[in-house]
Amino acid sequence: MSVGLALRDQRAELNVFRSRLTVAGFLALAAFALIASRFVWLQVIQREHYHTLAEANRISVVPVVPNRGLILDRNGEVLAANYSAYTLEITPGKVGNVERAIDELAQVIEVSARDRRRFKRLQEESKNFESLPIRTRLTEEEVARFAVNRYRFPGFEIKARLFRSYPHGDIASHAVGYIGRINEADVRRIEAAGLATNYKGTDHIGKLGIEGAYEKELHGVTGSEQVEIDAGGRAIRALSRSEPQSGNNLVVTLDVRLQRVAEEAFQDYRGALVALDPKTGDVLALVSRPGFDPNLFVDGIDPANWDALNNSPDKPLNNRALRGQYPPGSTIKPFMALAALTYGRRTPEYTIADPGHWMLPGVSRPFRDWKPGGHGMVNMHRSIVISCDTYYYGLANDLGVDAIHRFMTQFGFGSRTGVDIDGELPGLQPSTDWKWQRFKQKWYAGDTISVGIGQGYWLATPMQLAAAVATLANGGTPVHPRLVRAVQDARTQQIRELPVRNGEALALKPEHLELVRAAMIDVTRPGGTATRAGQGAPYLVAGKTGTAQVVGMKSGEKYDEKRVKEHHRDHALFIAYAPADDPKIALALLVENGGHGGSTAAPIAREVFDYYLLAKRPEKKPVLGDEEAVGD
Repeated sequence: MSVGLALRDQRAELNVFRSRLTVAGFLALAAFALIASRFVWLQVIQREHYHTLAEANRISVVPVVPNRGLILDRNGEVLAANYSAYTLEITPGKVGNVERAIDELAQVIEVSARDRRRFKRLQEESKNFESLPIRTRLTEEEVARFAVNRYRFPGFEIKARLFRSYPHGDIASHAVGYIGRINEADVRRIEAAGLATNYKGTDHIGKLGIEGAYEKELHGVTGSEQVEIDAGGRAIRALSRSEPQSGNNLVVTLDVRLQRVAEEAFQDYRGALVALDPKTGDVLALVSRPGFDPNLFVDGIDPANWDALNNSPDKPLNNRALRGQYPPGSTIKPFMALAALTYGRRTPEYTIADPGHWMLPGVSRPFRDWKPGGHGMVNMHRSIVISCDTYYYGLANDLGVDAIHRFMTQFGFGSRTGVDIDGELPGLQPSTDWKWQRFKQKWYAGDTISVGIGQGYWLATPMQLAAAVATLANGGTPVHPRLVRAVQDARTQQIRELPVRNGEALALKPEHLELVRAAMIDVTRPGGTATRAGQGAPYLVAGKTGTAQVVGMKSGEKYDEKRVKEHHRDHALFIAYAPADDPKIALALLVENGGHGGSTAAPIAREVFDYYLLAKRPEKKPVLGDEEAVGD
């Protein structure tokens, strides 16, 4: 009985064992099937994906930044160049304590307080994984010292970089511009333009002037290099390389030697000058004084220099040639005379007796001439030569502001000239509609009288004045100023000339133009308001002086330059072209708080003309404003 039970138990146990073995076998088979299916998924179906990931771990694609194009003046002198130097960079995300690491680095190579400030500012503006310079322009000795201690500084790397250089310093700084590190606003613009790929690895971008406006030409095309790396992320060998395409060179219209002469002629005065070729609109010189050194911005300007530039009362960062909006003063009198002739409001023979003031009917306050007691008998020719305000008070009243507006806009007043760099302001050419839209006020007759001598609401930039006088000089064809005349292809070295963009000739009668131009020549002869511009010159100069009031005077109060604060003194203006019988250069200049155009602005123009036409520089610098002014 007991034996039978034992046999039955063994059979049962054997059955249980077999069942368990079967289940275990099925589970093992299922596990192997699962592993096999996963193997097929990884090795067959997902092969390409994981092959790519494996290659990415082994191969790094490094962008190769192109050389930036050069900027050359019209005679081939380099205005913006490149040079190679070593820079020591930190990737903050790979460094535990950045401040402590920099302190340790300072024991190996010099790290100045300026370097630290610049790095901190860049760190605030950048992402943690970006490589940022802590030292630039390392010497060979410094590179060697760091290389010996390289193992101590994970996240630090020596790189060979191209740096931008501006060999002429602050000369033509507002025209040439500068490059600076790419910021978030730049990134948004780059991405919006679909250029993100082309800027991989690029740290700098054009910020101002020609550098900014022609960034697309100057930047070039970024290349790439496939580099095999080891497990530590170190490069082993280059596998393939797509060469970058250097940026194109630009040939600009500026003559840097003329530019230097013009800037030095301003001496210690603030102001602006624009000189154009009246036939093409080429900008021969573009001065805004004081300027700034664009080299300060290449590595990222430090706070001390930025504060000095940004907070200076002389505003060196303000491009006065394009953004300075000033009352044009008496420089507009030749254009007013042309308007009078064109609209039939005056004849050349029309003469007034100037008592030194002009009375608007129904108004008791007189509009005074610059010369107490007046100029006697004045016709149109003489009104320009001696700059008679009284003549133009009456003329403005007869023309009306809307007729003045209509005529002057033909010469570009009240709108941008379209010069090929950014930042230009439009000035202001007032009209009845403008005043109503701006102030919701009607236009009064007294407003027109001030406009007649380039005061009141009228504002113009030096660039506008230069374009307007160039139009007079060439016989009535509006010019569109330009700073870049040609592009040199980086690959073929072929030069592509850019087209001249002159407008259509204005409907002006030749005899009217001749009358005004003859009067402008006499402005620079004895008895005219700009005698110093033409005295002793072996060529004819045509010009017109102007004085722009900065602060208004109380009724009956006489302006005394010596008793007025320097920043409240009148601005001095001058427009001119030469040789008057075959114009090759036309210019407009303004000397801020310089007083009278004839004594302060005209001598600067003479220096520019002498150098451009005769290659002559003055043996002795003229003292600006050193004599009594003959008018404005």
